[in-house]
Amino acid sequence: MENWNGKRVWITGASSGIGEALAKTFWDAGASLVLSARRQEELERVREGLSKRAGQEAIILRMDMANADDIARGVREVLQQQGRVDVLVNNAGISQRSWTLDTPVEIDRRIMEVNYFGTIALTKAVLPSMVAQKSGQIIVISSISGKFGFYLRSAYAASKHALHGFFDSLRMEVFKEGVRVMIVCPGKIRTRISVNALKADGTVHGVMDPGQDMGRTPEDLARRILKGLRRGEEEVYFGGKEMKAVWIRQYFPRLFSNLIRKQKPE
Repeated sequence: MENWNGKRVWITGASSGIGEALAKTFWDAGASLVLSARRQEELERVREGLSKRAGQEAIILRMDMANADDIARGVREVLQQQGRVDVLVNNAGISQRSWTLDTPVEIDRRIMEVNYFGTIALTKAVLPSMVAQKSGQIIVISSISGKFGFYLRSAYAASKHALHGFFDSLRMEVFKEGVRVMIVCPGKIRTRISVNALKADGTVHGVMDPGQDMGRTPEDLARRILKGLRRGEEEVYFGGKEMKAVWIRQYFPRLFSNLIRKQKPE
């Protein structure tokens, strides 16, 4: 694993799941961390689980990705305290479990506000410092839903598709400035994303999807992401047999449509 000694890594959505796994993986590789999420107590739990290492520090920053003032304040604090951000991991997000016809537009806006607008607001606020230092790595945790939609996920899939359009464009624009962009497309990862997903009435789904529960571990994904960074990959795909759908859709779109419609909504 690449040595990340002296690097400053900012991870959003760091209180659980993929964010927590990335925090531990980057920490074990020698990085110092900024851990952001809404739940202060969970961030503290994650930090307490990191082994003591000389020369490293883990800073907790409570931040709501749907709150523009929170984001602006957070960027000011991080840059004042740390001086720089070497890696920004845009991981915070929220999913959905509701039929399109039943879902009011307010829920669509809520999901877009966190997954898309919050992510690009944070990126735009950090980006000038990366351009000034002529280096930086932006990691975007998208989803297989960023490549195609699925039942009960219209707003979620839309938010992930939007991230691909934005960050594909940004990657080209900042390449000569020494800033790199990686988009990560996980399939089924064993996190609580389905439990915390929004229903049509705005309440949480509260159910672990069977497929999610049988998915790959977030620790496996975190290791794959760092491997991708070492290789200079611009996109990373990781999951189980569901990842074949990306290839089928690209080369056999009609077959894909027939197959995906037969899948059980969950």
